[in-house]
Amino acid sequence: MPADTPAGPPARDHIVGVILAGGQSRRMFETSGTSGDKGLLDIAGKPMLGHVLDRLRSQVAALLINANGDPARFAAFGLPVVADEIGGYAGPLAGVLAGMRWTAANRPDATHIATASSDAPFVPPDLVARLADGLSPTTPIGLAKSCGELHPVIGLWPVALADDLDAALRDGIRKVLAWTDRHGTTATEFLALDIAGEAVDPFFNANTPEELAEARRLLSLATPT
Repeated sequence: MPADTPAGPPARDHIVGVILAGGQSRRMFETSGTSGDKGLLDIAGKPMLGHVLDRLRSQVAALLINANGDPARFAAFGLPVVADEIGGYAGPLAGVLAGMRWTAANRPDATHIATASSDAPFVPPDLVARLADGLSPTTPIGLAKSCGELHPVIGLWPVALADDLDAALRDGIRKVLAWTDRHGTTATEFLALDIAGEAVDPFFNANTPEELAEARRLLSLATPT
């Protein structure tokens, strides 16, 4: 069982990062008639997922990838790859549950998981800390918000809710907010990034070939950190 949630915001040492890569990437590949993992597409010399990992790595105690199918395609990242327990591509909540279950079994000291999608290469460096600061006893789940939009797959989730989430998924719940609203959620607002004078949503995600091209353009403008 996960450790009891400590008083105050969870510390980095008690948070596991989960990259959600379990989707089918239909919008990215529909025009080409092919299939694949959008997170493995190259941006600025590395897979898009690699950019997400680089930005999240220093914010958490450990990292894993949630993906279905052959895990060998992610071997180069040297991270655990965990498939959904709920079959049939049940959506991002299934990935959240998979991350919770892995964390409870392998990092019992961890109280929370922080999730980000594999197609969001501009995740801010203070994402996890700010989500953690927003939690309270009545709002135990933290979700990111930017440019007036809530991002239900970018969040901080207590591992202790795994059984409840499992039951909800088996009852047919698929929409993230349909489940999070049961427990209380804090939406933390993040400001736009300044990339070479352009205001960029920190949770810009590349779902289509056009958005992938835009992500490549923006990263080509960004000053290396």
